Amino acid sequence: MEHGWNGMKSELLDDYLRIRDGGAGFYEQKRGLIAVWGKEAVPFLDGMITNDVKTLEDGGQMLAAFPNAQGRLLAVVRVLRQGDRFLFETEEATRTKVFETLFRFTYAGDFFVEDLSETHRYFELFGAKPEPSPSSAGFFFRSGDRTAYFAPAEIGETFLEPLVDAGEMAISADMYETLRIENGIPKYGVDMDETTIVSELGLDDMISYQKGCYIGQEIIARIHFRGHVAKQLTGLILSEPVATGAELTTPDGKNAGRITSTTFSPKLEKTIGLGYVRYDNLSQGTKLKADGSDVEVWHLPFV
Repeated sequence: MEHGWNGMKSELLDDYLRIRDGGAGFYEQKRGLIAVWGKEAVPFLDGMITNDVKTLEDGGQMLAAFPNAQGRLLAVVRVLRQGDRFLFETEEATRTKVFETLFRFTYAGDFFVEDLSETHRYFELFGAKPEPSPSSAGFFFRSGDRTAYFAPAEIGETFLEPLVDAGEMAISADMYETLRIENGIPKYGVDMDETTIVSELGLDDMISYQKGCYIGQEIIARIHFRGHVAKQLTGLILSEPVATGAELTTPDGKNAGRITSTTFSPKLEKTIGLGYVRYDNLSQGTKLKADGSDVEVWHLPFV
């Protein structure tokens, strides 16, 4: 098993299994945090992203995407509403793109945009569930069993102290990558980019098909009402490690997609990956090939 995860040392493997068995840990990384507010913020945002901002209640959150005019992906974001202010959490790789996309319209409407990324530190918490109070500084975003917290930079160490004192572990970048793939979370620049059609991610909860028009809406809606996308991101179980970018084929040699991410899962004791698979081959258990290795389609998340 150690050899399967890049020769992982036994103590790191123990840490991984502890997290997967419900233990608490934290991972700090750079993420984007963009604030939007103003009288025209709601109609403005509804015209920019795939989800329906006007349905978001105070304190509520939603997943959404920024598409371009061709329905292709500029960024995936999580939106948190705080009164009349909307906070957008996104990857560091898409932070500037989100800010510039929003900011260039501020001269045309009564709304404001501010990049808060450099004044906050981002922590992703596993197992731990701190509850924000009305006096809490920073911003909490929640997703499944994980909680994300943007702490003002000046209190970042103060936030970390009780976590460390409680014995919560600092998660390494390699461990986080494995957890990410096991959870089926695509990464921009790896599993998705500006060539990806938003619908191909298979994240239906980030798209509203009932609201009004937005940039790229016509193409995204056409794909939906036509019935399905040509290919979709899904999970893959591999009989042995395969390089990312490898082509997937059917047993008779026809192209079936490509692999975008791989890792070894100690929990499953298998090599797993993410990749785009053609619609006709998306059923769980479908057998494919990649560089001579056996591949099985698996629905996300793995764990």
